[in-house]
Amino acid sequence: MELHSLKPAKGSVKKRKRIARGQGSGHGGTSTRGHKGQKSRSGYSRKRNFEGGQMPLQMRLPKRGFKNPNRVEFVPLNLARLQAIHDKYNLDTIDMETLVANGIVKKTDKVKILGHGELKTKLTVSTHACSETAKAAIEAQGGNVNIV
Repeated sequence: MELHSLKPAKGSVKKRKRIARGQGSGHGGTSTRGHKGQKSRSGYSRKRNFEGGQMPLQMRLPKRGFKNPNRVEFVPLNLARLQAIHDKYNLDTIDMETLVANGIVKKTDKVKILGHGELKTKLTVSTHACSETAKAAIEAQGGNVNIV
């Protein structure tokens, strides 16, 4: 065996299709694009969800409801979650900086405290919003709530 006699296994290497290199190649003329029409032109790219001119699915389905552009989305934090955060990180004050630093919420999120679960420790909480039941539960433990 010599270097000049090395060849790939039979059938493992295919010759690439050379398009638009004359009639003798078998792929000249229309260059495998068929005859005329939009798809045969250079620079053609079909839009996403294009259905050949048929009315697209997203336009056939009815529109419903109303999306309020001014809606404020809050990230909910229940009392049970506050208790878990206190136990895990040993925090007495929970504010946006500590929540962001510990990866619980994103910097741009707005947080609302909700009253599900129970709180066993005294906490000082600073958030964007708080429900009445959550505020009552936090104050019952001797803590206080600041709305930012």
